Amino acid sequence: MDSSLSRRTAVTAVAATAAVLPFATGLSAARAEDAGPAFLHGVASGDPLSDGVLLWTRVTPEPGAVPGSGRGPEVAVEWEVAEDESFGTVVAKGTVRTSAATDHTVKADVRGLRPATPYFFRFSAGGAQSPTGRTLTAPAGHQTPGSVRFGVVSCSNWEAGHFAPYRHLAARRDLDAVLHLGDYIYEYATGTYPEEEYVVRQHSPAHEITTLADYRARHGQYKTDADLQALHRAHPVIAIWDDHEFANDAWSGGAENHTAGAEGDWAARVAAAKQAYFEWMPVRPSTAGTTYRRLRFGSLADLHLLDLRSFRSQQAAVGSGAVDDPDRTLTGRAQLDWLKSGLAASDAAWKLVGTSVMISPVAFGSLPAHLLEPIAELLGLPKGGLAVNTDQWDGYTDDRRELLAHLTDRSITNTVFLTGDIHMAWANDVPVKAATYPLSRSAATEFVVTSVTSDNLDDLLHVEPGTLSVVAATAIKAANRHVKWVDMDHHGYGVLDVTADHAQMDYFTVSDRTDPQASSAWARSYRTRSGTQRVERVDRPVR
Repeated sequence: MDSSLSRRTAVTAVAATAAVLPFATGLSAARAEDAGPAFLHGVASGDPLSDGVLLWTRVTPEPGAVPGSGRGPEVAVEWEVAEDESFGTVVAKGTVRTSAATDHTVKADVRGLRPATPYFFRFSAGGAQSPTGRTLTAPAGHQTPGSVRFGVVSCSNWEAGHFAPYRHLAARRDLDAVLHLGDYIYEYATGTYPEEEYVVRQHSPAHEITTLADYRARHGQYKTDADLQALHRAHPVIAIWDDHEFANDAWSGGAENHTAGAEGDWAARVAAAKQAYFEWMPVRPSTAGTTYRRLRFGSLADLHLLDLRSFRSQQAAVGSGAVDDPDRTLTGRAQLDWLKSGLAASDAAWKLVGTSVMISPVAFGSLPAHLLEPIAELLGLPKGGLAVNTDQWDGYTDDRRELLAHLTDRSITNTVFLTGDIHMAWANDVPVKAATYPLSRSAATEFVVTSVTSDNLDDLLHVEPGTLSVVAATAIKAANRHVKWVDMDHHGYGVLDVTADHAQMDYFTVSDRTDPQASSAWARSYRTRSGTQRVERVDRPVR
C-alpha cells in the first residue's frame, strides 16, 4: 500500500508487445543467438516442511519464449536434490514437463527428506543446467530446536532502487528461511511511483500491468535481479501477497489503482495476477487458491500466514464510523475462524502470525500539520488530514477486537505479529484497549519491518533521514504509548531470532537504496520475553 495516486492515463492496448521483447526481461544478446534452453531467472525453494520443500525455476526453451509471450515448446525439465553441493549423494530426482500454459515455470514438491537438514538442488533441460540452490527443511514437529531464525522483508519496488537487502540476507548462513510479507512486485507503470525523475531503473512492461501476460512479464523482470536470485539460491522463501501483487489498496471487489472502464473486469485482473503469482513464486496455494496457510518449525514456533486482500471489505472513508462496522471484514469469516482455531490448538512455544498490514492501533491525529499530508500520502490516505490508516486493521476494528479477545479469553500467550506494508520499522505492544494502555493489558506483540526499496518519509519529502521524521515519530509515540519505536526513514530488513526464552527482531538498514553495492548496518533490536506480551529494547543483535 502506497501513495494514493491519481489515474494518469488509461492502459494502452500494446501490453503484449512489450512483454515479448527479449531485452525487457534480461535476455542477453549472446543468449538471443543461442537457440538452446536456458535458466535465466534463477532457482528458488520455499514453504519448507520437516520432510520436504517446494523447488522452483523457469526455463527459457528458446530466445523468443520470454515471460508472458505465450511462446515456446513444451520442455522436460529434470530436477535433483543432493546432500552435498557437488551432487555426489543425490537423494531425490524427477522430471517436470512445462510449457507456455504455465509460462515455462517449473515446480517440484519434494518429499521424503530429513528434518532440519540442508540440501542442494538444481535443474537441467536440453543440456543446459541451472545454478545450484541451497535449501533447508524444517525441524520435525516434536523436535525443539535451540532457535529458529528468519530473515524478514517486504515492499521491494524495482523502480525505487536496488535490492541490496536481499544480497545481505543471502550472505547469511544462519537463517532457517526468509519471510516475505508482501509487495514482492509492483504493478505501476514506469514513472508513476516513484515519480519519473526519481526512477532508479525502469519497469518492464513500461505500462501498468493488468493482464496475465503483463503480470508474468513483471514477475520475470524481478526474477532477473541478481540480489533477488542470490536470496532465492541461498534460503527457502516463505511468501504472502499484499496489494501490489494485484493493484494498490486492493480489496475483494476492486482497488484504488483499478479503473473498471479502462482496465477491464477486476475479477479477471485478480485471476491473472494470482495465476502469475503461483506460477512464479515458490509458494503452495492453500484454501481457494489463497496464500493463507500454516507452517511448523518443531515445537518452537508455528507460523500462521494470512491473506488480507482476497476477502476484505472495501476500505472505509477516513473519519467515518464504518471502521467499527461488524459487517465489514479484513480477513473474511473463514480465514479468521481458521486463524483462531490454529492459535488455540497450537502447542508451539511461539505463535508467529505473518500479516501484510499492521494490527497495532495507531492514531495519527497528533501529527504537526506540515507532516499530515506526506504521512497521509505514504499511507495512501486523503491528504486533508487523517486519524487512522483504514487499509490496516485500524479500518476493520471488529475483526481485531474478536482476534485479540480470543487471545486473552483463551490465555494464548507468545503471539507475535510480523508485518510489512507501511515502509517503516516499528516495535509495538498490541493493546486490547489502546486508550488505557499501559494500564490495560497487551494481548500480543508486533514487529514491523521497513521496505526493501519503496518510498518512506524522507524519500517523499526529499530530505535527509533523521530530520522531519524525528518530529513525526515523537508525536506518534506520544499519542500511542504502545508504540515503542518507529523509524520512518530507512530501508532494509529484519532478522527474527526465536528461542524458548524470547523472540527478538534485529533491524538492519542499508546505506543507499539507489546503490547496488549498498552496505548494511545494524540499527536496533527489540525482543519480547516468553509470557510477557511486551516488547523491550535490546542493546545488541543476536548476530
